[in-house]
Amino acid sequence: MYSKEETQRLKREFWIEFAQKYPRKWVLYDTKIKDFSFKFYVDNKKAQVLIDIEHRNDEKRIAYFEKLEALKNILEDEFIKDLVFEKEHTLESGKTISRIWVEKLDIGVSNRKYWDEIFEFYNDKMNALESFYLEYDSFIKDIEIL
Repeated sequence: MYSKEETQRLKREFWIEFAQKYPRKWVLYDTKIKDFSFKFYVDNKKAQVLIDIEHRNDEKRIAYFEKLEALKNILEDEFIKDLVFEKEHTLESGKTISRIWVEKLDIGVSNRKYWDEIFEFYNDKMNALESFYLEYDSFIKDIEIL
């Protein structure tokens, strides 16, 4: 087990090394949609690439989620397979969001032997999600709330 300080240092080294291996600007929070973001997540069991829709207005959150769900076949056929679509995902804080993600199990940040595998997974999956988003963003952004 690592101390809290060692864990923080290891995670910092992980993200620095990832940025050095894949030096590019990711879309992440720069989607031009409020509370709609792309995220990387890693712990000691898995790595994930996520789309989080965290809009406070449930109708807007669900409308954005349903737009992505309507594109699911295109997304899976042309960009990325094995996505999980979850309209109602509850965070540890108790907040309900919508989440779409893909994950790689049985790898972790605390074991450096997995880092390259995680980095490749991140690069491949996030590139695919961003490419999809950049191609269909005008459709996704066009929601109607009555």
